[in-house]
Amino acid sequence: MPKKKRIVILGSTGSIGRQALEIIRMHSDRYEVAGLSAYGNIDLLELQIKEFDPLCIAVSDAQKASLLRQRMPDKDIRAGREGVNSLAVLDDADIVLVSVVGIAGLEPTLAAIKNNKIVALATKEAMVTGGHLIESELKRGSGCIIPVDSEHSAIFQCLKASYNPDREIKKILLTASGGPFKGWPAQDLKQVTPQQALKHPNWNMGKRITIDSATMMNKGFEIIEARWLFGVQPHQIDVLVHPQSIVHSMVEFVDNSIIAQMGVPDMRLAIGYAFSYPERLPTGVEDLDLSAIGKLTFEYPDIDAFKCLKLAKNALNTGGSMPTVLNAADEMAVELFLKGCIGFTDIADIIEKAMQAHVPLPNPSLDEIYSVDEQTRRFVNNLAKG
Repeated sequence: MPKKKRIVILGSTGSIGRQALEIIRMHSDRYEVAGLSAYGNIDLLELQIKEFDPLCIAVSDAQKASLLRQRMPDKDIRAGREGVNSLAVLDDADIVLVSVVGIAGLEPTLAAIKNNKIVALATKEAMVTGGHLIESELKRGSGCIIPVDSEHSAIFQCLKASYNPDREIKKILLTASGGPFKGWPAQDLKQVTPQQALKHPNWNMGKRITIDSATMMNKGFEIIEARWLFGVQPHQIDVLVHPQSIVHSMVEFVDNSIIAQMGVPDMRLAIGYAFSYPERLPTGVEDLDLSAIGKLTFEYPDIDAFKCLKLAKNALNTGGSMPTVLNAADEMAVELFLKGCIGFTDIADIIEKAMQAHVPLPNPSLDEIYSVDEQTRRFVNNLAKG
């Protein structure tokens, strides 16, 4: 029996974190939990601690961390940003799953890579805002990233068919469900409500990522991620709308052959592969019955109706700190939309204004990325106040 892999889960109470614990529970002979972190849901976190008995725990909200210490005085419970970062570098950890929300995932990702960990990366914002920093750290040591996004996991798997990906990739084909408003004309999108936008046809996700899927900003972020994860140029990345969400992404090679990875839309496929790589283990995901699906369709997205996709491409082409502005403005605009303060199409308009107001830094440091993030949030707040 192989030695158990010890896993840290940053963001254990979120959707990805909970599904990761399902995989660990299923294969308790192969995996054990070294650390768990959450932002503030200490009720669920307490149940997870009791079941999986991690060595260390971190709670981002310092007050909630104090409450949890009172409940579990015998546990090593750390607080705040420093606490989360300390879990990313635990000596006892083999794999660090980063599934925390937002730009908060960047620092622990960098810390884990610097300490030569395997990072199972499920936080888009880390690569979107700090892809150049992560790329530099990966070149320095033996740390590595296995993507947990379903699309990037698919690309990662497809590239196993290549002898030399650096020379053989012709194009990456990211698939998109199209969200709940596929085919809607731009004019009709102005009337979309938060309730409508939160009804994703295929995936069960958190609120922000569901809205990002509806605006197609999520796919824009994935274009930026793909550029850094796989070392390709922006012109080598295309998006195809595939409403069935069965083909999770594809790679076209220089001989014009295309390799695709398929499966039912279930994040446990990507999480399980990141944990077991280079092996494959059962994940509890249901069988894919292609005969029942009948047909798979593909089309190019309407970038006039879904302007966020165009904005993301512009941010990537500009580079530097511009993707940080894209991410921060989007997060703020989505929050305003969910509160009913702005309309659905205002999300893209606000992001565009924030990008137009920003003078990009060519190669921002971590501190500069945080500063740009904060400045962008203030800009959007002021914009919203009128």
